[in-house]
Amino acid sequence: MLSLDRIWQILEESVRETLKGLIEQAPNFAAGLVILGLVALVSWLYKLVIGRVLDRTKWRTSLKELVKTFGKTLIWIIGVLIAAMVIFPGLTPAKALGAAGLASVAVGLAFKDIFQNFFAGVLLLWKFPFEPGDFIECEGVRGRVVETRLRVTTVRKPSGELVVVPNNHLISNPLDVIDSQRLRRTLVKTGVAYKEDLARAKKVVEEAVSACQSVSSEKPLDVFVSGFGASSMDMDVFYWTDSRPYEMRRSNSEVALAIKEALDREGIEIPFPYRTLTFDEPLPIRQLEQEAR
Repeated sequence: MLSLDRIWQILEESVRETLKGLIEQAPNFAAGLVILGLVALVSWLYKLVIGRVLDRTKWRTSLKELVKTFGKTLIWIIGVLIAAMVIFPGLTPAKALGAAGLASVAVGLAFKDIFQNFFAGVLLLWKFPFEPGDFIECEGVRGRVVETRLRVTTVRKPSGELVVVPNNHLISNPLDVIDSQRLRRTLVKTGVAYKEDLARAKKVVEEAVSACQSVSSEKPLDVFVSGFGASSMDMDVFYWTDSRPYEMRRSNSEVALAIKEALDREGIEIPFPYRTLTFDEPLPIRQLEQEAR
């Protein structure tokens, strides 16, 4: 049975050997820290230089950010491997890469969603579906893109809230880039009474919409008679305007007001739902005054 003195002696020797090993490895640790400091400096210089170089190119903003991020990541991976081999002299590049491979498998299984979002971010930055400033809509997420990173994309909703969206969500679902083009076609519905001259009403609507400032003259304006409504002959008015959501709403308001004013001015009725009742037999009409007598 071990005595207390023997246990204390074993602990003392273990601590002494550990401290001795740390002291012997101190130069290696110091060298590793110096290497990491140099890696940080090189990464900063790379970001500074590559940023100036890329600013002279006509590359997309997202592609520039992808090049910067990948370059910095590669610098840090190489730097950490070199620092590890300096701190642990028995570590070779093959062993380091093998350990990194096994670790990456374990980490990949544990953080699958994070890596999915990471690679989705690479695809978003590389394939150019949208840029910061674009207005997008995707499965309940609707707003203007603020920034796209490798894992998440931040979107500012029209009501002001900032939404952080995982990139895998944007890759896996249909995505509508609303203002990817300068102009967008939109629709306003109207109708006139059955008794009105339909050709004349159509011409009045076309002239009223053409005169609106928010309606683009670069592309054609179309007014179609769409069918027979319950109380009116229905018309669909298609026109082109600014693709930004706020400008589209403002334009719809301007066009609807212009159509209403033009039809009123020309005495053309815009009907509201009403019904005409008919009976098989004439209804008896009685005067209330006579009944009261």
